[in-house]
Amino acid sequence: MTLPACGSAHERQRHGTPQRPGGGVALKRIGDFEGPTYVAGAPGYPKLLFVVEQPGRVEVTRAGHRLPHPFLDIRSLVGYDGGERGLLSIAFPPNYRSSGRLYVYYTDNDGNIRVDEFRRQGATRAARGSRRTVIEIPHPVNANHNGGQLQFLGPLLYLGTGDGGSGGDPPNNAQNPDSLLGKLLRIDPRPSGGQPYSVPADNPLVGKPGRDEIYSYGLRNPFRFSFDTVTAGQPRIAIADVGQNRFEELDYTTAAEARGANFGWDALEGFAPYTEEHGGTPDPDGTTKPILAYSHSRDSGSCSIIGGYVVGRGGPPALRGRYVYSDYCSGRLHSLLPHLHGAGKDSRLGLEVPSPTSFGEDDRGRIYVSSQEGGAYRLVAR
Repeated sequence: MTLPACGSAHERQRHGTPQRPGGGVALKRIGDFEGPTYVAGAPGYPKLLFVVEQPGRVEVTRAGHRLPHPFLDIRSLVGYDGGERGLLSIAFPPNYRSSGRLYVYYTDNDGNIRVDEFRRQGATRAARGSRRTVIEIPHPVNANHNGGQLQFLGPLLYLGTGDGGSGGDPPNNAQNPDSLLGKLLRIDPRPSGGQPYSVPADNPLVGKPGRDEIYSYGLRNPFRFSFDTVTAGQPRIAIADVGQNRFEELDYTTAAEARGANFGWDALEGFAPYTEEHGGTPDPDGTTKPILAYSHSRDSGSCSIIGGYVVGRGGPPALRGRYVYSDYCSGRLHSLLPHLHGAGKDSRLGLEVPSPTSFGEDDRGRIYVSSQEGGAYRLVAR
């Protein structure tokens, strides 16, 4: 199985088991799963943890023990090819305990991106018959660059989509306001006016040319992004955008400033002009620059940034206020201090996870990381 979120996947290395820590943080294994792609908690259920498996199941643990039945099994709906397709994330709205609504992001059997809503049948089981399609985004031609993240900020759902695949974004989807690919989208996922979802009136393209769902654009493959509600009074967003052949980047700005922001792909890769295959897109100017870009030569071979979270009070004290992330090929865990105009004190944690696919956060603010090779771990104080 491979899920590099698509940088230079041929550089991928295998490390076996996580490395022993060298600082104040360690990894505690919470279980073994089938190609886990995401770990999440649900508001109002602090003892439950949901682990997304790429082939199409969501497993659930209670108080650290895996339950014998999955929370959700939609393998028949999920187009999983052993690469970047599959079931990629799950999201619970803030009012999940009362509403019972939850959302999953996956690629279907035709390769299209889908977000579906389900209803909770019980605390540890979703009602399969409750499935409702929220949005379907055509993803023709290529199997890679599917994006994959869902995140709620208040009642609104954000989703990050890849540019449609291949190298250099040949159709120029990321810069095209009429395409939902290569974007950060923002919707209200609840049905309204006979439609499966509605669009907030203050989305940047409402009343203008382009798709109303778009919140930000110019992204290559924002496989993982998260909201920072720890370091400032107003929420900020951290988008780990997977690069092409040279650089991986981390975009970090306020959620308000992300409205209408252009992150530069495919005119730019990291801070540098992109001039390789299918390059030559003019610099659109006024782009939002990353706070961090690193080359594929870092850590003896990197290829695809795996974005994480800014650690709050539920995480290890040594990491509080720091953003944790990794790279699919190197597997080395890093942390940094996120600022709006740069990243400070980027350093290794002295920990490795083989082929990391995602970080996650539970209802207590504890931080997790999953491995394509099956393991899921919680970051704990050493």
